[in-house]
Amino acid sequence: MAIKVAAIIGSNRKESYNLKLVDFMKKRYADQLDINIISINEVEMFSVDIENNPPKGAMDFKLQVRNAEAVLFAVPEYNFSIPGVLKNATDWLSRSGNDLVGKPTFIVGSSMGVLGSVRAQIHLREIITNPALQPKLLPGNEVYIGAIHTKMNEQNEITDEGTATFLDQVVTNFVAFYNNAK
Repeated sequence: MAIKVAAIIGSNRKESYNLKLVDFMKKRYADQLDINIISINEVEMFSVDIENNPPKGAMDFKLQVRNAEAVLFAVPEYNFSIPGVLKNATDWLSRSGNDLVGKPTFIVGSSMGVLGSVRAQIHLREIITNPALQPKLLPGNEVYIGAIHTKMNEQNEITDEGTATFLDQVVTNFVAFYNNAK
C-alpha cells in the first residue's frame, strides 16, 4: 500500500518548478507514494494572537499534514533562503498540535540556477529541527536539482536520465526509511 504523503510546495508561483517536480513524482511513484499536493497559498499569516484559534486556511493546512503518514517539502530558493510563505506555513505547523513531530519527512528542491535550492534547504533543515517541529528527516538524501528548466519537458516529466535515476533511489531510500521508522 502506498504511503500517504503530504507534499508541501514551498512556493505560491502558478508555474512553480517545484510544483511540477512533485507532480512528476506523484505520477512516477504512485505505486509507492500517494502524494497529496498541499498549497500554502491560503494559509493566513501566523500570529501569536490567533495561534490557539487558527483561521480556516491555517487549520485546513495543519489537518492535511496531521492526517498524512509522511511529508515531502518541495523547496525553491529566494534570496538564499526559503520563501516567506513556506516560513509562515512551518510556523503554523509548530503551534497548536505540533503536526510535524515524529513524522517521516524528506526534502526535494529545484531551481533554474545551478545550485538547485541548496541554501534554502539548509535553512529549512535548520528551521524544522526546532523542538516544536522535529520530523524524522531522511538523512543523507539531499535532492538539489539545478537548471530544472533544462531537465523537464512541457508535460512536466524529468527528461534528464541521471536526475530521474537519482530521484528513483531517493524514493526507494525514503520508503525503506519510512518502514523502519514505524
